[in-house]
Amino acid sequence: VQLQASGGGSVQVGGSLRLSCAASGSVFGFGTMGWYRQAPGKQRELVASISRGGAANYADSVKDRFFIYRENAKTSVYLQMDSLKPEDTAVYYCNAFSVLNDRITYWGQGTEVTVSS
Repeated sequence: VQLQASGGGSVQVGGSLRLSCAASGSVFGFGTMGWYRQAPGKQRELVASISRGGAANYADSVKDRFFIYRENAKTSVYLQMDSLKPEDTAVYYCNAFSVLNDRITYWGQGTEVTVSS
């Protein structure tokens, strides 16, 4: 299984970015997919997740600014990030759970997001 994340970059406060993650290698597809982030000196935290059925969950800090969605037979997940703030600066990681065993999770490589004022 591979998760390929892309879309990070540097933006100014108030700007937007869209992160993309393409997952492959599972004939059964994937369960819940999501995005986590890790800022320097901090623990990795959940940003947003979306179930196979489309139910989304967001961290309070990003509600009403970020939007997560899935496409391509539910093997790609995207994170639209608007109204970015300096505190959104972090490395963002794509995550996907196995359909067959929800204790198995896969991670993509990180993509860096920097928001400057």
